[in-house]
Parts: sequence; structure tokens; C-alpha cells
Amino acid sequence: MITRFTPLALSAALLTGCVTLPPAGEDGSTEVRLGQRVNLGGPRVTPLRVLEDSRCPMEARCVWAGRVRLEVRIELRSGTTVRELASDQPLPIADGQLELLGTMPPKSTQRTIAPGDYRFALKFSRGL
Repeated sequence: MITRFTPLALSAALLTGCVTLPPAGEDGSTEVRLGQRVNLGGPRVTPLRVLEDSRCPMEARCVWAGRVRLEVRIELRSGTTVRELASDQPLPIADGQLELLGTMPPKSTQRTIAPGDYRFALKFSRGL
């Protein structure tokens, strides 16, 4: 039984707790909130505000699933720009495309979603 950490093992254990990376989903997406900047392996993206949330409420039956549109700040080596990103259309940027793959929480007829409650699954893919 080992009762003592070596300095190297102790340092590694302490440093591991300090590193905070956004979790990646099974689809390679990263979850982010409004105002939170995330590095997507190329561009740094910050969702600024929800422009549209026309998703079908979970208690309803809809002909169209609806969509979400966001205003996002995109930071690249070449500069920073503000663009619109929609859930139904990937956005070509740099050498790839940015996608909004999901939005949480689900829309409901029972309550309004507060801006701070939104979470978005974003993904950047190169070479497409």
C-alpha cells in the first residue's frame, strides 16, 4: 500500500483539477451558454443573444420543428466578427463550418426560457 505521493504525482493530481475544458458530446459538439466564450479548435465563439426560438413546444404537435437563430461573436486569427448562426443552416467560416446542433432546455408552453437558462451545442468542422 502506497501512503505517500511523489512530488510529481501530487503536482499532476493538483493540476488536473485546475484544467477546465468544455465537455464534448458524442457528436463532437461543445456545450456553451449565452455570454460564454468557447474555443472550438480553431475559432473562439461566444453566443451573444437569441434572435429566434421558434422550436415546437414539447407539449404540442407541430408541422414544422422550428429553429433557433443566435447572434454569435467569432474570433479568428484574422479578426473578430459578429454573425448569425441558425440551427437549420451551417455557417461557413475560415477553413470549415460552424454548426448549432442543439438547444436546451426544450421549449415549453408552460414557461418562458430565461436567457441564462439556454445552453447550445456548437461544433466546428474543418475542411468542408
